[in-house]
Amino acid sequence: MGKLRYILSPLYHVWFYLVVFIATVVLSPFLLITTIKEAWYSKFYKIARVWSTIILFGIGAIPRIKRKEKYTYGDSYMFVANHKSMLDIMMMYYCVSTPFVFVGKQELAKIPIFGFFYKRTSILVDRSNLKSKSAVMLQAHRRIENGLGVCIFPEGGVPNDTNITLDRFKDGAFRLAIEHQIPIAPLVFHDNGGCFPYNLFKGSPRRLRVEMLPIISTSNVKPEEKYKLRDTVREQILERLENPIK
Repeated sequence: MGKLRYILSPLYHVWFYLVVFIATVVLSPFLLITTIKEAWYSKFYKIARVWSTIILFGIGAIPRIKRKEKYTYGDSYMFVANHKSMLDIMMMYYCVSTPFVFVGKQELAKIPIFGFFYKRTSILVDRSNLKSKSAVMLQAHRRIENGLGVCIFPEGGVPNDTNITLDRFKDGAFRLAIEHQIPIAPLVFHDNGGCFPYNLFKGSPRRLRVEMLPIISTSNVKPEEKYKLRDTVREQILERLENPIK
C-alpha cells in the first residue's frame, strides 16, 4: 500500500493542477473582463466561487460545512483560518459568499494563468521586505474602506514542520480588524492538509470538514489589545483542530 501511494499521490497532484488549469482557462474570459475595473470585483468574486467549486468537486474534495455562521453580504469581515494546503484558497471562496480579497505571498503569482488572476485580484506580500508589508497594509485599508472583506492566513504560511497543528499567529490581521472596527470571522479547515498537502507523495480525495466559528466583534477592542485578540482567536481554532467534529 505504501508503494502504491508513492505512485497514486503524485498522479493526484498532477490531476489537481490539470483541473485548475482547465477551470481557469474555461472561465478566463469572464475572469479577465471582471478584473478590468476594481469596481467590478464583486462580479469577479462570483465567478471565482464557481471556479473553486469546479476544482474542489473535480478532484473529489467534497466540502462539508459542519458548523455554519451567517455572514451579511456586503459587510466587511476579517476572515482568518488555519493554513495547510493550496485548497485553503478554494475553500475560502466556496464557504464565504460575501466578497473579500486575499492577502497572500507573492510566489503564487508565478503559477501560470492562475497567478495572472491572483496578482490582479489579491494583495501580494513579500514577507522578506518591510516596505512590501507596509504597502500591503495600505492596500488592505483601501479595500476595507471600499466595503470588501479581507482574508489573511495568520500563520504567515504553511509550517515547515508538518507535526505542528497550528503555528504561531502574526498580528497583522488583528491590527487591521481593530483599526477598521470590522469583525473577525474564524474558520477551521480540518482535512485540507490531508487531502492536498504540499508533500507530493501524500494526498487523496476525501470529505473536507469546515467549521465557521462565531464572529468576534472588535468594536470595543483597543489597539494595544491586538495580541490578546490574536491569541484568543488562535486558541479557538486550535481547540477545534484538536477536537475535530465527526
